[in-house]
Amino acid sequence: MDHIINRIHTASGKEPADLVIKNAKIVDVFSSEVITGDVAIKDGYFAGIGEYEGIETIDAKNKFLAPSFLDGHVHIESSMVTPPEFAKILLQHGITGVMCDPHEIANVVGAKGIQFMLDASEDIPFDAYFMLPSCVPSTPFENAGATLNADDLSPFYADKRVLGLAEVMNYPGVMNADQDLMAKIAEASKLGKKVDGHAAGLSGKQLDVYMAAGIRTDHECTTAEEARERLQKGMYVMIREGTAAKELDRIIKIVNDRNARRFLFVTDDRHLDDIIHEGSIDYMIRKAIKAGIDPITAIQMGSLNTAECFGLTEQGAVAPGYKADFILLDDLNELTIHSVFKNGECVVKNGELLNFPSFESAGKAEELKDSVHIPNLSKSDFNISIEDEQANIIEVIPNSIVTKHAVEAVNKNADHLFIPSVESDQLKIAVIERHHQTGNIGLGILKGLGLQSGAIATTVAHDSHNLIIAGVNDDDMIAAAKAVEEMQGGLVVVKNGEVLAKLSLPIAGLMSKASYSDVNHALESIDEALEELGAKSTFNPFLTLSFLALPVIPALKLTDIGLFDVSSFKHIPVTYQSDSL
Repeated sequence: MDHIINRIHTASGKEPADLVIKNAKIVDVFSSEVITGDVAIKDGYFAGIGEYEGIETIDAKNKFLAPSFLDGHVHIESSMVTPPEFAKILLQHGITGVMCDPHEIANVVGAKGIQFMLDASEDIPFDAYFMLPSCVPSTPFENAGATLNADDLSPFYADKRVLGLAEVMNYPGVMNADQDLMAKIAEASKLGKKVDGHAAGLSGKQLDVYMAAGIRTDHECTTAEEARERLQKGMYVMIREGTAAKELDRIIKIVNDRNARRFLFVTDDRHLDDIIHEGSIDYMIRKAIKAGIDPITAIQMGSLNTAECFGLTEQGAVAPGYKADFILLDDLNELTIHSVFKNGECVVKNGELLNFPSFESAGKAEELKDSVHIPNLSKSDFNISIEDEQANIIEVIPNSIVTKHAVEAVNKNADHLFIPSVESDQLKIAVIERHHQTGNIGLGILKGLGLQSGAIATTVAHDSHNLIIAGVNDDDMIAAAKAVEEMQGGLVVVKNGEVLAKLSLPIAGLMSKASYSDVNHALESIDEALEELGAKSTFNPFLTLSFLALPVIPALKLTDIGLFDVSSFKHIPVTYQSDSL
């Protein structure tokens, strides 16, 4: 109450503001115009816009003052750094808050992983809001590290940063009113929380089913037509620009003055190096502006729209009573960030991060280590028997998490075992279960990754995060698997049995304990090693590989149980059989 009274007194001019920004061009995302006036800040909130005096004054020197940005859906684990390190990078790009879904770590270590993410993101100058993982495991067609039912999730709603239920990707479960999934959705609804969708490939009555269940968002639109249909159904459309999945250029074409308020920006899964070099939501806003969207509308889509979608009534705008989370811009069209403020305090100036509290993750993460357990491997474990002339092949679509289901003739030896072919761009791919020591190894054939030699492996393999490997030969694939096991998770590049580059991810096999700069250096070494393997440079091979184990995204994927056809929702043999689909 005291803070409210203080803001009232400052707004009325009875008391000076803590901080006043003068001579700024204020980006008003409500009226979609640029206005002028002194911006008064009290106790971390905007108190008024007009004529004010403050204990401290900053001359903006005619810079643009805009609300800071929010990411509507992100998996922090995909950055491969802890939440504090992730926040450090995003603050430098004007993002002061995210709606994160910790289902990556939850699929490995369950509720302990969610608690780690909550603890690790507390008491830092950054808003990490959470949507609880709805599908752990994602499907019954693979082996994950944990299972979370409605009762497991329920206690987390006591945390005020938990805003709802994350991407519901189990459409059959919704359609058939699966009891536990209904309990999760019902509890979120009862508590007035939000429910996010994951409607990949859904249309028509399938979307009606989601809306009827109270699911109000989708980040899986890949075309303008899909986005338009979701708008018509009443959904918020999350435009995604991650590292593997990039839909902004296609969807932004249907955004106009009449419908822009129903769109928001998300990154979903974006690699650390891409965030550092290109940006995050700021990068998307720049792309939208270049595509013809009015700069204020683009900023609105990256701030106010996101806040309103998730019921954050005090964020997303520069207005009295809102949190003083804002940026000063040298240029509105280029979105050149001069400084970033969180709760009225300057946290970034001229690209330099200021006064970020230290966080020691080692102790908190100790119980999340030792998560990679694979069997002793031999070359026979990678034998793929091909009985006929043709095989079912996973074909990569560059810069997409969707794959093609290809059917092609393949090379095989006298024993009818598949032989990888660099000339035909047909590699081996394997998913090895790493959570429960089942010994499961799913095998398949991969086209489009473009390796000319060696093998790559990682424990970042959505959503169950088993060990996934792709390679030109069995020896290098085995060497890669052993290297990852020795690190207890991570990324590795191998050629002729030698580890060319690696990144250790000991926290659940997903995140590093190192600083973001150290992790970025390791990723740069991995990129150099990938060049030595002849990998294509037009897309990220590791992020592409990490989504090839996700059996909820079309068309063909690989789990630890085997090759999975998403359209029929069943496992199929590698050998092509005309009656197998």
